[in-house]
Amino acid sequence: MASHRLSPSLHPQQPSAGMPLRIDIGVEIDDLLLIEPAVELQLLRDGQMVVQCDSASGGGWAGWLPRGRWQFSATFAHAGAADTLVVKLHAGHGALREVVAEHVLQVGASGDQWAQPAWQLQAAVGSPDVAQLSWKQGHENWFFRHFDHAAGVMGSYMLADSPLLRGRVLDVGCGDGISDLGLFLRHRPQQLIGVDPFRGYERLLEVCREHHLAIDELPDGLSFSDADGNHLPFADDSFDVVLSWGSLEHIAGGYKQTLREIKRVLRPDGLFFVHPGLYYSNYGHHLGEFCDQPFFHLTMAEEELKSMVLNTPPSYIDRAGEFATPAQYWQWYKELNPITVSSMEQELRALDFEFYRAAVRTEELIEYGPALQRYPIADLATLELYLSCYNRKQARPADYRLQTTE
Repeated sequence: MASHRLSPSLHPQQPSAGMPLRIDIGVEIDDLLLIEPAVELQLLRDGQMVVQCDSASGGGWAGWLPRGRWQFSATFAHAGAADTLVVKLHAGHGALREVVAEHVLQVGASGDQWAQPAWQLQAAVGSPDVAQLSWKQGHENWFFRHFDHAAGVMGSYMLADSPLLRGRVLDVGCGDGISDLGLFLRHRPQQLIGVDPFRGYERLLEVCREHHLAIDELPDGLSFSDADGNHLPFADDSFDVVLSWGSLEHIAGGYKQTLREIKRVLRPDGLFFVHPGLYYSNYGHHLGEFCDQPFFHLTMAEEELKSMVLNTPPSYIDRAGEFATPAQYWQWYKELNPITVSSMEQELRALDFEFYRAAVRTEELIEYGPALQRYPIADLATLELYLSCYNRKQARPADYRLQTTE
């Protein structure tokens, strides 16, 4: 069990009535990282609370902090009266949030009232600059888009921090595994297994270290394998949650068997989250490294498109160090499944999935030219689809797997 230490100090040490007061709280983290750490201050006078505030709501929010030393500072425009300062360090996500450290300090502040403080967070010497952490950089950072954003969309936005996430979780098509690690550290499932035949997860620890998460081995309960989504090596009803982020479109030859396998291994009333790539959207080609023109994969003749891909040096988007050749990009493009919102809805309904949450992101405007006239508005306008659903299945005959396998 890791311990975390707090070292609060007052500036000035003997606050004067009505004068500014800064409280510096040194935080030493011994664990791999703390998710959503926040410092809470309680100022008391004669045992009664006169001020209660925290960094998360006061401008000092942090998505996560890795092992190291940090300083939260709360600056009050003027000090009131108090004799005791209680400092608490909160961390964790949702139902797992808890106080992980506490410190009590005697103070001698005098005055009539307190103003709400301004908060600041900075690294101590030897720890990475806060500005270099993924949650501070936002969507321009590839690690953020996986570790912070995708994990949050799956776990909180689409699955509502379901208690099922603390059971057994499977990610089909886990890619680099960064989202799985982010989800695991936020929800602490009993077990999370990511499967992907391309084995991009083999660089996960290296990628984490490059992004200031000094991890030497996977946490207990998190593992990966190169299993094929069409033949999942798990028993029926063995998972509480199954995830699929940006993977179904890449299954060469179609993904219906993978959906059947997902249904098989997901227990009755388990949750399934899916975020499929939509072929007819502006991102559906997965060829953004070669061209940024709208819908170029639908407006170019195939030979022209192929020539562009094979003869254009790709401007690599940061994909956790993966540098594919143009020929590989073309192969993957040709293998894409032409998924649409309506086709995905129909296929999931046919498998008796019951929708829980759905979200879409759409284009603001589509400029229709002659080459786009034959495509439905909904298919072009929908950029992204996010779905979560319950697996409503009854008790099955012993030969169920044979009946649902092509």
